[in-house]
This record gives sequence, structure tokens and C-alpha cells, in this order.
Amino acid sequence: MGSANQTKTTPYPLPPTLYSLPSTLYPMPSVIVDSKNRLTDLIKRYRDRVDYLAIRLEESEGTDILIRGDKVESLSEDLAVGGQVRACYKGGWGFASFNRLETLTDRIEEAIAAARIIGEDETILAPIEIIQTSCSLPLTGTDPRHISIARKKALCEHYNKILQTTDRRIATTSVRYGDSAQHIVLATSEGTLIEQSWIDMEIRFAATARNGDTVQTGRETLGSRKAYEDTIGLDRQVESAAQRAVAALSLPPVKGNTYTVVIDPILSGLFVHEAFGHLSEADSMYENPDLLEVMTMGRRFGCKELQIFDGAAPAGHRGSYLYDDEGTPATTTQLIEDGVLVGRLHSRETAGKLDETATGNARCLNYHYPPIVRMTNTWIDRGQTPVADLFSGIKEGVYARNWLGGMTNGEMFTFGAGEAWMIRNGEIAEPVRDVTLSGNVFKTLGDIEGIGDDFYWDESGGCGKAGQGGLAVGVGGPSLRIRDVVVGGDMDDLEDED
Repeated sequence: MGSANQTKTTPYPLPPTLYSLPSTLYPMPSVIVDSKNRLTDLIKRYRDRVDYLAIRLEESEGTDILIRGDKVESLSEDLAVGGQVRACYKGGWGFASFNRLETLTDRIEEAIAAARIIGEDETILAPIEIIQTSCSLPLTGTDPRHISIARKKALCEHYNKILQTTDRRIATTSVRYGDSAQHIVLATSEGTLIEQSWIDMEIRFAATARNGDTVQTGRETLGSRKAYEDTIGLDRQVESAAQRAVAALSLPPVKGNTYTVVIDPILSGLFVHEAFGHLSEADSMYENPDLLEVMTMGRRFGCKELQIFDGAAPAGHRGSYLYDDEGTPATTTQLIEDGVLVGRLHSRETAGKLDETATGNARCLNYHYPPIVRMTNTWIDRGQTPVADLFSGIKEGVYARNWLGGMTNGEMFTFGAGEAWMIRNGEIAEPVRDVTLSGNVFKTLGDIEGIGDDFYWDESGGCGKAGQGGLAVGVGGPSLRIRDVVVGGDMDDLEDED
């Protein structure tokens, strides 16, 4: 079992003025703001009945648009107000959610009763600083709520038209746009009272081309927490997705084999999130002795050049925030240092049970769900090898770019590449299709032979876990060279990321 000084966690590194802006930056309904005093009073009334009590109120506004082919399948704007209560007594948790504020007292009673029925051990929560603040993640451009749903729909129709008219072999298309603004108030029995707001946007494009029995798909996804402008002017990326689908129809499928592969930064980001990041979430191991033994602090997993991080502290990414859903400040946690495991991701409970430090990774999708340990922004740090040198000396290999789909099962992973080429005698050669990369994450980390000096942040991720799908995350990394990767398979069997 690790100790607190083994988890390398750094505090939020940016000047407070960058993020500590008035919550009025995002004009939201005032119902939860008006409820702050009531929350404080209720916490005082009930806190002596349990070891820990937290009430989280949430207001959200959002838009959802889905166009598939010539049909608008979804066109909606939603406003939701609700909350959740979490109570802990002798290690047992009670949880209740609600969307009628007048039922809050009843839900508190229910959560406390459930915790007292279940609890029979000891409540162990890693200590955190008690904070009372109001803050918002700043936008750099237009708030999407200032754009009419008619204009958003017209943008989606514009992109859909590009997909449909790229080539006559395009059989089906889809464009999906979503935005959400969340306004949260969290009050706890320890004295924390945090009000925070943020906005998130995502737009996805897909085109499927068909030629006889051959079917190929091209995809692009973009996410942002910065500005509505990030979703416009994407004609080139949209057309590229359709062109990739069409081009792949005439490509030969890759010959299944074990190859040395070079993957681009987008696939590196997907790999570190899916294959290693989920294994670093401490709730998957603190009651699993076998996994805890595998993920022993100080164990070497890769070369000395390998550095892996996760954290919500880096500004401007989709997994960035100020405080997690337990009120723990955002941090940056190093998971792998010089190839050696030095950290893992925690809620207060998992950190307490493993005698480590809370890392600010307790997140919930919305008020319907309790916070669980989730990644934020996960990345492999850039290396020192020029990207061109990663191909040197490879007699026959595969170069893979972009992701088309993926799935993981414990230590095993399978990812589909959006584009791929053979490597012959150190040079990029003919393009191929149906490229999937499979392996064991721990062996694959050890088989990394080169880490490129490039780096790219991919903001397209939506992570799913324990029924909480679509939680915004960021991933990043450099190009990687990996030996002995199993290549082959059929990408039609793969799902989108998470």
C-alpha cells in the first residue's frame, strides 16, 4: 500500500485572477444562488447525524441537435434544475437525487437513513482544505447561449451538406452538435461552500461510404470550453472525414501480423486515456488486491523517457476545472515518472483508504449520479526524438493516425485507426485500411521504443464509466514508436471511444 508522499500532486499553478471570476459571467437562473443560505442551515441541522454530508445543487442549460442523412432527428433546448445529497456514516454511503427543491429535506433524510443502514466500518476521507468561493471558467469568445438554435441548426445542415456532396459513394451521414452550461453549488458538513460555472461544446461528423460490400467510415469530433467560434469554419475537416471514407474503399486491407508501429499524437492520447488512465483510477483497485498488486508504486512500466500525467489544472482543456465535485482543488498528478509508477487518481474516499493524497478526480456527469473517480486531462509528455527518426530502421511496419473506434477490457485494448500506411525500409509507403491495434497495456508501455518531440491536445473525448457516459475530457501526447503490436481485425466491430 502506498503512502501519501508517493502520490506526486501539484497545486493549481495559475494566478487566481485567471479563473476566479464572478459567477455572474454566465447569467443563469437564480434559484440555486438563492438557496445557498438554506443549504448552510440544512447542513448545520443534519451534520451531527452522520460523519459527512454534502449537498450539490445544479442548474444546466443545453442544446442538442442531431441530423442523420436528410432527417433532423433531434432539435432541443433544455433547462434542468436539480440536486443530490451524499451522506456517509461508518463508511456506508447514502445517495439521493432530486429535481424539486421543495423535496430537499426529504432527500437528506433518505440519504442519511441509507448511510446509517449500510455503515458498519469506519469513514476514512482524505483531508482537504475547506474552501468558500465563487468562480467560473472564462470563455475566450461567444457564449453559445447567445446563438439561436436556428443558427446552430443551419450550421449543422451546412456541414451535413458538405458530407453528402463530397462524393456519390457517400451512403450515410450524421452531424451532432451539443452544448451545455452548468452552474453548481456544493455545500458540505466540513464547511466547504463552492459555487462554480462552466460551458462545454461538442460537434461530431461522420460519413459512411459504400462500394458494393465494402463499407468505410470517416469521423471528426471537436470539443471546446472556450468559445462558440471553435465550432464554425470547419469545412475542411468535415470534407476530410468524407474523403477518408471514400478513399478507404479502394485501399487493400492490412495483412494481419505483429509489427513495429508508429502512432500519431491523437492515437497516443486515446491510448493513454483508455488503456492506462482507467487503470489509474483508484476506485478500480482499492478493493481489488490483484490489480493493486499490479499497480504497485515504484514498479517500472516503461522506458526512462516515459512521463504520464493527469490533471484538471492545465487551463483551457475540456477536462479542466477549478474544483472537483467533492470540493477538492484541481491538481496535476504525475502517474508515470521516468517509466516508473508514482501516482494514481483519487476521490477523497479512495485516497483515504489507500493512505494517499486526494487528487481532485471525483466527478459526476450531473446531479443524477454520485461523484466517482474519473480522469480529467490525461497525457504523455513529449519526448526528444525527431518524428522522422521514429521510422528509422523499420523494415516493415505500420504508421497509424487518428482514431476511428476503440474498446478496452481490463489490461487489454483494441483501437481502430482512422488512417494508416505501411512502413517499408524506414519510409512511409502505401496506404491500407481496416487497421486495428491490439495488446496488453503493460507490455505495450514496456515496448515503447521512441517518444517523439511533437505534441497535440485532442479535445474530442467523451468518457464513459459506471453508466455516466459523455463526461468531457482532454487527452494529449506525442508520436510513439512501439514494437510487437498485433495489427489486424475488423473496425466495424469497434465502438466510438468509451
